Formats: sequence, C-alpha cells, structure tokens
Amino acid sequence: MVRYLKRGADMKDVDEADAKVRATVESVLADIAERGDGAVRDLSAKFDNWAPETFRLSDQEVEAALSRVSKQDLEDIRFAQAQVRNFAEKQKQCLTDLEVETLDGVVLGHRNIPVNAVGCYVPGGKYPMVASAHMSVVTAKVAGVKRVVASAPPHDGGPHPAIVAAMHLGGADEILVLGGIQAVGAMALGTETIEPVDMLVGPGNMFVAEAKRQLFGRVGIDLFAGPTETLVIADDSVDGEICAVDLLGQAEHGPTSPAVLLTDSQALAEATMAEVERQLQILPTAEIARQSWADFGAVIVCDSLEEMVAEADKLAFEHVQVMTRDPDYFLENMTNYGALFLGPRTNVAYGDKVIGTNHTLPTKRAGRYTGGLWVGKFMKTCTYQRVLTDEASALVGGYCSRLCALEGFSGHGEQANIRLRRYGRRNIAAYEAAE
Repeated sequence: MVRYLKRGADMKDVDEADAKVRATVESVLADIAERGDGAVRDLSAKFDNWAPETFRLSDQEVEAALSRVSKQDLEDIRFAQAQVRNFAEKQKQCLTDLEVETLDGVVLGHRNIPVNAVGCYVPGGKYPMVASAHMSVVTAKVAGVKRVVASAPPHDGGPHPAIVAAMHLGGADEILVLGGIQAVGAMALGTETIEPVDMLVGPGNMFVAEAKRQLFGRVGIDLFAGPTETLVIADDSVDGEICAVDLLGQAEHGPTSPAVLLTDSQALAEATMAEVERQLQILPTAEIARQSWADFGAVIVCDSLEEMVAEADKLAFEHVQVMTRDPDYFLENMTNYGALFLGPRTNVAYGDKVIGTNHTLPTKRAGRYTGGLWVGKFMKTCTYQRVLTDEASALVGGYCSRLCALEGFSGHGEQANIRLRRYGRRNIAAYEAAE
C-alpha cells in the first residue's frame, strides 16, 4: 500500500499559475512578431536593464570574455565538454543511414540529416547555467548543425564570461547576450538583425518554457520543459543524510521544483525528513530549497519493489536517483523517466554538470513518451524511395490502384494507373503474373 508522509502542492494551484504565464507570453511574442528588434530591445531594457546597439557579441568581445575566465575554469569547461562530446559522438554512431531493396527493383531508404539552424538558450538568472551550453551547443555541433545561435541573459550588466566561454568553446557560430521570452522569441521569429532558426533547445524559467511551447510548430523544440524534478528511490542500504542531500541539491533549482523520496523503509523516510530540516538550517541556498520542499516536496512509503516501480512510473520524473541494494532492478523494470542515476556513487549533479549524459530532460510526465535531448534530436530521419524497373512499378501500381479505389481517392489511383498503362503494357507478362 502506498502511503504519503508528505505531499506537494495541489495541481489546481499549479494550473492556475500556468494560465497566467500563458497569457503573458502570448502578448510578448505577438509584440516581437510585430515590432522585431524594437520590441526585443524594449523587453531587454525592461527586464534585464540591457539594451546595447547589438545583442550579438563580436569576435573581440568573445575574446575579452574568455580573458576574464580563470585557467582552471577553462580547463573544467573543456573537460565537461569533452565528456558530453564523446557520449554524443557514440550516440551518433548508432544513427546510420539505410538503403534496402525490399522487392525486386524497389529500393527504400532513409538519411539522417542535421537541422540547419538551431537556437540554444542558456539560463542565466539566479544561477548562470554554464553547463547548459555544453548540453545544447556541443551536442548540436556533433550532430552536424551548420548554424548554432547561443543566447544567455546579461549578468551584472554584461555577458557572463564563463557562459560565453562555454558557448564559444562548444562551437557556437553566433553568441547573443539576450534573455527570457525576448531571446527565444527573437531566435524563432527573427528580427531585422537576428536571422530565425529552425529549432529551439535548452532549459529556462516558466516564461521561457511557455514561449517554446507557443512557438512549437513554427520551429521545432527539444522538450516541453517545466521545473526541475527529482525522485530519490532508496532503501535502508543508505541513510537519511545522503537522501536529504540529493533532494535538496535539486530543490535549490527553484521554488517550484518537486523533490520526492520513494522508499520501502518507514525509518528511512522519517530520518530523511528530519535530515532535510537540519540541512535547511545550514544550506546556503536554503531560502529557495525550503520553499520548494515545503510546497512541492513529498515522501512516499511503499511495501515492495514492485510497488515502488509502479509509483515511480506513475510519477515519470525527470531525474531518478536510485540508491538501493539492487539498482539494476529499476533499470530493468522502470519505463517512464528522463534519466536514471544508479547507485550512491553517482548523483543528479554529475549528470547536470559534467559526466557526459545530457541534462535537458523531460518533465511534467513527458517521460512517458519521450527521452531527453540527445544528438538524434538535432537530426531528421528522412525517407526516400526509388523504383528501378518497369516490372516493379507495375507490381506496386496494381496494389496501389486497388487500395486507392477502396478509399475513394481517384486522383491518387490515377497516379498508379498511368504507371500501369505505361510500364505494365510493355511488360504484360510480368504484370499478369503479379496479378
């Protein structure tokens, strides 16, 4: 039996807040579509106190930003990007073009074609998300994207040096110092000075996420992303301290970030709740983490591993940290999640920052039907067909003609019939044999 020792916010309250965000974003995007650069500049001045002559950094400005980043920080950025690049390259090797002769004279195939232009948004509000540049820019470049535009909001009155360094070292072709709805709107819709892209990727606050949702269709997006979600699945092979660290370590993302403990141990559940309260007295980011835990944290106790899997799949959380005696049980049996972190030696922060898997992951139960950002998201698998012989065209044409008649599509049927008349008559024996 599933028992909640603590519950998060009611979904009705969440939905009401989402409705207000939707209205705001719709108005802002309409303004950008109508006024272009003028709207973008006004919005940037209003929300970020930032309205330069151009939002795009010059080569000299990029170099100036890099010069302000310490040697150790640059080495750390390069290390993280090497891990992301290596894993993305290995993933790309799994994506192979295909060509196969399915019938005599009928050749079908597909090609994996990179998207031409991608806009990568890198959050930079309360926390400058340097790692997000690795996840989007590096992965897009591994996929073969020709034009990558990377954008992050200003920080302390100018470009954030480490974010610029990560964008540049990752391979960005254009770097914008621009944030919020105005950034994703400008990249998607285009302005007088910013060429539009074909796809938007990267995390952001609720306004950025809603802007991407509203722009979907006009451009592609990676995911419908919401606040960071963390599920810690644990048994009594670990203690409350490490569970609390892993919960609060993600709750600090923002005041609406769910952090949930799922366990089969009542004692661990109670110990973790006590540890959370203790750590909130000393955590530097406690102000945000405390609100997140109070409003969206939950503690769930189950009776069996099977029940834990069922509950975890129902939640379909973005990050799932598994610290049990047999973490592979969850790897083998869970089906709904963004990413798994198996065993106490790893954790969500490794995935967020450096280990090599992508940290842009599905939230709001989207893990039921999609995985996270990866090199394949930047590629289109496009099919083609080729018919090599008259006999093959007559063979397929006969079936196509009859199936079109079954559906009442006379124009479609005539496309098949003209090939039957032209190619079948010259090969009547082959056509009759096919009949």
